[in-house]
Amino acid sequence: ATYEGMCKVMKDILDAKDEKVCVSQRLVTSPCCIVTSQYGWTANMERIMKAQALRDNSSLGYMAAKKHLELNPDHLLIKELKKKADLNKNDKAVKDLVMLLFETSLLASGFSLEDHTTHSSRIHRMIELGLGFEDDGTAEEAIEELPPLEGDDAESSKML
Repeated sequence: ATYEGMCKVMKDILDAKDEKVCVSQRLVTSPCCIVTSQYGWTANMERIMKAQALRDNSSLGYMAAKKHLELNPDHLLIKELKKKADLNKNDKAVKDLVMLLFETSLLASGFSLEDHTTHSSRIHRMIELGLGFEDDGTAEEAIEELPPLEGDDAESSKML
């Protein structure tokens, strides 16, 4: 009951990518996982069907796995994400974290990502936030302002 609002926020962020977000009692070490419905394709079957040369794209829509995201309420990541979401559910960091959790759970469950570049740029943004700077050009300025290395003069840097 305490995570009902969190599940709704995550479902709103994930929209059509996920059918359901719920709290799981079977997870121990991971923050979340992807499970498929009883009659949908598994990750391996979905990958095989997407690789078929003469595939019928109309069947991919309804036979593709209906993914359910299960959350571990005892995991520190989920607890902290809930605190952030309770403060401001429209925060860009919350949306990025929810998408990262979903996409890494997809990968861990054997599914493939639709857009790898968006996933990697999202990871880069999270690393930047973790290091304490935003992507506003400050990284390039900081590199230019570094002092020269000791013993690094014009003579020693020439190639022989």
